[in-house]
Amino acid sequence: MSFNPIEIRSPLIDTHAHLDETAFENSLEEVLENAKVQQVRNILTIGTTLQSCHRAIALANGFPQLYAAVGIQPNYVAEAKNDDWEKIVTLAQEQRVLAVGETGLDRYWDYSPIALQSDYFYRHMELSKEIAKPFIVHCREADEDVLEHLQKAAEGAQLSGVMHSFCGNLLMMKECVKLGLHISFAGMVTFKKNDELREVAAEVPLDRLLVETDSPYLAPEPKRGKRNEPALVAHTAKCIADVRKISLDELAHQTTKNACELFGFADLS
Repeated sequence: MSFNPIEIRSPLIDTHAHLDETAFENSLEEVLENAKVQQVRNILTIGTTLQSCHRAIALANGFPQLYAAVGIQPNYVAEAKNDDWEKIVTLAQEQRVLAVGETGLDRYWDYSPIALQSDYFYRHMELSKEIAKPFIVHCREADEDVLEHLQKAAEGAQLSGVMHSFCGNLLMMKECVKLGLHISFAGMVTFKKNDELREVAAEVPLDRLLVETDSPYLAPEPKRGKRNEPALVAHTAKCIADVRKISLDELAHQTTKNACELFGFADLS
């Protein structure tokens, strides 16, 4: 893809990418160089199945700017073998693994029974508590159910995690923040018709805000419809900075600080 970097001095962190996807298998070094040029300091690459988690960890072990998260994504829980979860628990404790997930609920795709998704959601949140690493939540057309699960898991305490690729409403955002969660936005916040989501992004407390790509999916404007990559997180960050009426560098500085505090990048980089 043609790559034209946005001018920025402060480093960015892409808190959610899927670099083990086949979309990157022949161009990963170029993608990582683009990220470096765009001041993307770190990238968290997310496993979605046991096999994907192994690939994510291998990438994290192979490139110093990469770290991994491990879990079984809701749409794949029905495919998990009997001992996959025990292996995920072991992988989650590796040094280059900074988070558990992605987990959560998905009522859009009919790939896994919702009861099984729920079971795995609670497993991931419990593992997060046990090993003191944050969890990553996938939520698609399941806001009320996800919020109920989060409230039950919190038991009145603060949670450590992030609502990834957030697309909920203002009330959902405020309830998640109240529970202690961070809110992360991907390319959808830049889409021309997503005024309501931009309004939500403008209201997230600055110390709970994160940015991501979810690459190779959800490429932001002006690359919508093309393969996404970590360098393009700058477009999402600029969109949010604009709606918040602050500079891109201020937005980048704060979201990077937030990512370091939540995931521990600062301690390991």
